[in-house]
Amino acid sequence: MSSVELGSESAAGTPPVQAGELKLEVVVLPVSDVDRAKEFYEGLGWRLDADIAPDDEFRVVQFTPPGSGCSIQFGTGVTSAAPGSVQALYLIVADIEATREQLLARGVQVSEVFHEGAPGARFHDAGRAAGPAPDRDTYGSFASFSDPDGNGWLLQEITTRLPGR
Repeated sequence: MSSVELGSESAAGTPPVQAGELKLEVVVLPVSDVDRAKEFYEGLGWRLDADIAPDDEFRVVQFTPPGSGCSIQFGTGVTSAAPGSVQALYLIVADIEATREQLLARGVQVSEVFHEGAPGARFHDAGRAAGPAPDRDTYGSFASFSDPDGNGWLLQEITTRLPGR
């Protein structure tokens, strides 16, 4: 299987990394079925940046969520981590309920919107309180979904950023 598929969008206009900066560029996801994962992330409407397979032993697929400066990669010969072992990958959204509805419309099984009823509840089912954060406090409302292998995504509503962000 020799294929090379690259997205047409370039990094033109993206400022170069400055001395002292560390920019997170890619997160690697362990998956058991590359084609199934590719279909899932295409179904989310994420931009396909690359699908490179120089031989049967190596393949890397890269997607970027809309508006994100960080991408995901998965493939064959990419990681030895167990499929589905990556959890709590944050996707920041401006309107959690609208984003949840969009995901549902794309066929994604996404949780109800919740807020933490106990510290750290965003990471566990126990301690989650139904509905958005009281007074829709920024950083306080969440929803979650997983890819077909169980890699976990956490939507977080941020309407006003903390200083310095």
